Amino acid sequence: RLGPPGQIIDLVNDGALIPIYDSRIMTEYEAVLRRARFHLPAAVVSALLNNIRLSGVGTNASPLPHLTLPDPTDLPFLEVAVAGAADYLVAGNTSHFVPARGSHQVSVVSPRQYLDLLEQGTARPP
Repeated sequence: RLGPPGQIIDLVNDGALIPIYDSRIMTEYEAVLRRARFHLPAAVVSALLNNIRLSGVGTNASPLPHLTLPDPTDLPFLEVAVAGAADYLVAGNTSHFVPARGSHQVSVVSPRQYLDLLEQGTARPP
């Protein structure tokens, strides 16, 4: 049985969720998915990334200069969520999106929390 992140990927692959992305996020996804610890064949990574490009919504996100996050490398994900008017930003590291300076209105949830919201009917798939 797949864990919550794998279930989210399945929902994206099935077209039940529409991801919002930009080139920075796609670069990050590729780097993460190709890590040896995930044991994903290159063809699987390529297919997933291509599916995100084909079924997702690409956006040009504006910088959020008023905001400082604990891990600045996470800022592009928040910028894209804001630019794409995302209902949720699903992240394994939700604490990284609690601003050290400034504020935002994006609902940041873990994969498990998002699946629970879907099950409860609280989150609406696109």
